[in-house]
Formats: sequence, structure tokens, C-alpha cells
Amino acid sequence: MTDVRLMAKAADGLAEIVRDIKPDRLGDPTPCGEYDVRKLINHLLFWGPSLEGAARKETVPPPAAAETEMDLTGGDWSAALLAQVERIAAAWGQPAAWEGSTHMGGPTEMPAALVGAMIVTELVVHGWDLARATGQERSWDDEVVGYLLDRVGTFAEQGRQLGVFGPVVPVPDTAPALDRVLGITGRDPGWAAAR
Repeated sequence: MTDVRLMAKAADGLAEIVRDIKPDRLGDPTPCGEYDVRKLINHLLFWGPSLEGAARKETVPPPAAAETEMDLTGGDWSAALLAQVERIAAAWGQPAAWEGSTHMGGPTEMPAALVGAMIVTELVVHGWDLARATGQERSWDDEVVGYLLDRVGTFAEQGRQLGVFGPVVPVPDTAPALDRVLGITGRDPGWAAAR
């Protein structure tokens, strides 16, 4: 399976989750640090154009205002996020997107294949965050999860230095592959919202 198809599968999984988020769940906590559901949706909308632009080798900086100072979840946030995820998948659906180097919203140039892998991780892990926060049970294709397990270690430490990932959560080697990916990205696979 090519990276192109893996991106599409990751995006489809996130889209299914977003469609099932009810407005009354926006204030619920997520496994992702200080983000509640609304803030995590805002995060995905805030960075979405940069992730999309990276596929076309375009530097699309995030909005000038800080992410914490903007609320992009007004109006039909679900339709806006679904459209953004579809645009990301379409842009990364071109084989050329994975070739050469690109930027992800800033001046640092990185291999496009690495950026693509980071975005697949973003879609799956934040999809899991949203699913777990809103009481949904979702899984991803074994090949998508295997791809992430094979690659996430190559940029996890960089992610921790940038504050994108939390400290490693120890997960047994015998645990399901998705649980091991989550542990590497600083998530507790057993996380559950306090009720």
C-alpha cells in the first residue's frame, strides 16, 4: 500500500469520528493534554491549511494570531473540518507530494515523506483523541497502524522537543500496535474521561 493510500485511510478514519461528534461534547476533556474537544477541533482547523499546503511544497503559515487566541469552531465546525480533512487527503493524494522536500507552516525544510508521515500520525492520533473523548470506538486499518509504528519513532523525540508529543507512556511490546503508537506519542491507551 502506498503512502498516498495510507493518508486517505487515515483521513477517512478521522472524518468518520468528526461526523459523530455531537455539539454537547465540545467541552469534554481529551487525552491530548490541555485540549478539550473544542480546542482540539480548533487545533486541527488552525493547522489544516499548513498541512495541506505542505503537499504542494507551499509554505502556508498559520494565522498571525496565536492558536489559543482564535476560535475557529463557530458556525458549522463539523463541515469546515470535514472539508479541510478532505483537502489534506486530496493534496497528499498526489504521489509528487511525497517526493523531495517541503515545509510545514514554517521556514524549516524537511523531507516530504517525513512530513507526510507526521500528518498521517496527526490524523490518526488526534482522531483517537476525539474518539476516546466522545465515547466512540474506532479502529484503523492494520497497514495504517503498522506504518505509523514503523515511522513514529523517527520523529517522536523531535515532536517532544516541540511540545507536540508528551513523555513516552510505557506500553508492553505485546500490546496492540495502535496502543504502542499512542504510548510513543505520549498517550495512555487506557485513558478514559472521568464521569
